[in-house]
Amino acid sequence: MWSDSYTELFFLDEPTALAAGHRPCFECRRRDASDFAERWRRSQRLNMRPRAAEMDKRLHAERLDGRYQRRHAAPFTGLPDGTFVVVEGRACAVRGKALLHWTPAGYATWRPRPGNGMAELLTPPAIVAVLAAGYSPRWHPSCVEDAGERR
Repeated sequence: MWSDSYTELFFLDEPTALAAGHRPCFECRRRDASDFAERWRRSQRLNMRPRAAEMDKRLHAERLDGRYQRRHAAPFTGLPDGTFVVVEGRACAVRGKALLHWTPAGYATWRPRPGNGMAELLTPPAIVAVLAAGYSPRWHPSCVEDAGERR
């Protein structure tokens, strides 16, 4: 859908879009967007679900540092599935006990998830909190369910 207020975006899957700081659309994915907003409310301990503009303002601030992608640090322990991190210069998605190496065509390889240490987050912290509150993103079919097993 193209118009003055919408930009049509294409990502490999939802964890990729979330890592770029985008939330589900309230027009084309209302149920998912409502679930996302409710989990945002819970994660931020708000009385009411936030409006799209409120979430977008925060996400914009968390995803950009000037014209460049802002990165954040967080402990590897406790990172929820769907969080994107940078490991050895490569974008990887957290899934269970694995880190899945992202490519434009799908998830190519996996490596064990570190048990400790700090992660360099690509996913904005507010979205990490939504994922930790139980939001379950839609994954590309190439993702690995558990280390080495194809989904």
